[in-house]
Amino acid sequence: MKQYLSGVTEDLKIKAEKIKLLITDVDGVLTDGGIIYDDHQVEYKRFNVKDGFIVAPLRKSGVLVGAITGRNSKVVENRCEELKFDFHYHGIRDKAKKLEEILEVLEINLEEVAYIGDDLIDLPLLLKVGLSASPADALPYVSEHVDFVSTLNGGQGVFREVADLILQSKGQLSEIIEKYLNQ
Repeated sequence: MKQYLSGVTEDLKIKAEKIKLLITDVDGVLTDGGIIYDDHQVEYKRFNVKDGFIVAPLRKSGVLVGAITGRNSKVVENRCEELKFDFHYHGIRDKAKKLEEILEVLEINLEEVAYIGDDLIDLPLLLKVGLSASPADALPYVSEHVDFVSTLNGGQGVFREVADLILQSKGQLSEIIEKYLNQ
């Protein structure tokens, strides 16, 4: 089986194999962290289509996908709905408490959760989950506490890289790629 991501340690692979739920922050992970308002206070954000494309294969492989974000944004709600995230929560200040509520409902334990975050509000989650990740441009005092630092900056495919890591560790990424090679 071909390994598409290089530098994956055995410890990282073992953690990624166990993942049943991938949760992401939004601003600074799915986006570059920038917020643009026009003269009418309409909010704009830029998302990477590569992040979105991997959601369906993740879900098909049995990995649930969700977002927990500290901001309320209709743009983000629309994107999460479009990608068919299993859940998305907005305006959440205590992300660790929200995660506990989610895990109780889903009957998933912390070891089976991956979380991608980039700022202080994400640290409590990053320190608890089975697989923690951050973008390359996360604040240093955040990225020093994660299992995996993406090679990419926020908004440039971080979610995709972590999803690929999970799928590769489960032995499913090659199969997904082969499907497209043989169409």
